[in-house]
Amino acid sequence: MRTYIIPAIRLTLFCALFFSGVYTVGIWGVAQLAPNKGNGFITEANGKRYHTNVAQAFTQDKYFWPRPSAVDYNAAGSGGSNKGPSNPEYLATVQSRIDTFLLKNPGVDKKEVPAELVTASGSGLDPDISPEAATVQVTRVAKARKLSAAAVTKVINDVTEKPLLGCMGPAKVNVLKLNLAIDNLQ
Repeated sequence: MRTYIIPAIRLTLFCALFFSGVYTVGIWGVAQLAPNKGNGFITEANGKRYHTNVAQAFTQDKYFWPRPSAVDYNAAGSGGSNKGPSNPEYLATVQSRIDTFLLKNPGVDKKEVPAELVTASGSGLDPDISPEAATVQVTRVAKARKLSAAAVTKVINDVTEKPLLGCMGPAKVNVLKLNLAIDNLQ
């Protein structure tokens, strides 16, 4: 029995020291090499600080809307709804989002509504939408701000992040940066 307990205790102590000390310091050290030293991306505007890499709740017509969030945009509780695509409650929620979107964006046909604007991301905190999801909202935002659709579309084009190295990943628009740019436009 002693031949099993002593190695088990040694392994437990080694793992405790390694994973609570060496590994943690190693990960922290790698984070220091990352942009912003692993502290996330913070944007300051109008005297407030925003985390650019975490979705923000925008619901007014004058703003572009982000993806819905299953966790109400609370970064402390990241996660999805865990409801499958055939769950009746999930389907009712998505239909409600579609109805709201169509009500607030007259002239947009149901088949033109991007899925990302009515379904939450896996984390519930995705800060980005596609350029198409931003473009489908141009008429509503332009009307609410009394701007031309061309001026709003130009802002979308200016803040659109191209794929990494021109071929890795999709083009994307950070909703917070887009809305701050629209605020600065006026």
